[in-house]
Amino acid sequence: MGRLSVNLCGIELDNPVIPASGTFGYGYEFAEYYDINVLGTISFKGTTRVARFGNAAPRIAEAPSGLLNAVGLQNPGVDKVISDELPRLQKVFHKPVMANVSGFSVEEYAEVCRKLDAQEQVGWLEVNISCPNVHGGGMSFGTDPAQAAAVTKAVKAVTKKPVIMKLSPNVTDITAIAKACEDAGADAVSLINTLLSMRIDLKTRKPVLANTTGGLSGPAVFPLAVRMVYQVAKAVSIPVVGLGGVSSAENVIEMMLAGATAVEVGAANLVDPCACRDIIAKLPAVMDNYHINTLQDIIGGTI
Repeated sequence: MGRLSVNLCGIELDNPVIPASGTFGYGYEFAEYYDINVLGTISFKGTTRVARFGNAAPRIAEAPSGLLNAVGLQNPGVDKVISDELPRLQKVFHKPVMANVSGFSVEEYAEVCRKLDAQEQVGWLEVNISCPNVHGGGMSFGTDPAQAAAVTKAVKAVTKKPVIMKLSPNVTDITAIAKACEDAGADAVSLINTLLSMRIDLKTRKPVLANTTGGLSGPAVFPLAVRMVYQVAKAVSIPVVGLGGVSSAENVIEMMLAGATAVEVGAANLVDPCACRDIIAKLPAVMDNYHINTLQDIIGGTI
């Protein structure tokens, strides 16, 4: 393994940096800007059983040190992802990808995961039980340990590849959800998704977002994400993928010291499409500055 390499659920990554789902499309769009094979892997856009147009506009709003989004899982549906999006991605990205899956029932999660599990390109299934921007699905499964466990068991029953359960920060105790997923067979967990938030237009006296509320992401949530990654990493024995406000090589190392095996970068891609590339390029110098030989050695390296 190289200095930057990590092992996530038995699959080696050249480095721990992964564009987060929903901020990198299906990957090939960013290949116009740089060689995306420098990435550890890609978590592609959240995929559901059938096509979704998403929420009404406006569905993006600025916030101090971040942004709110209520996109609402817009995607072409799993069959189109398999027939159109994955072949297009395969032309420009030659590593296993992380398939991000959302659903509105336990059965839907299982069906979509079963179909994506059968695709050779897919290395991991990241099961999103934490989206705050849809009604009747997503976060409703991620705020109750029993529901989270039910989704985990259903997905594990129909898949062979590693299952990573994506957790919501909109809970009282995220470690309880993480442990329920681990007990139900999850191979890893990823956290955090966005924080349920809201802004009001002073002129209209109405919510800025058509959905009323949205998910807050960006640097504003980074300290909270580090805290939750730290707590979950101490509570479970499976790998943790850390995300939430990561925007620099220093942030990546901080997440790994808190216990993350790999680190996803989200909103930063919307600010600068080359954010992940630049973070990876800067990692060796930052490692040297803090006397770090290999990243694998520092996972969970806090006292």
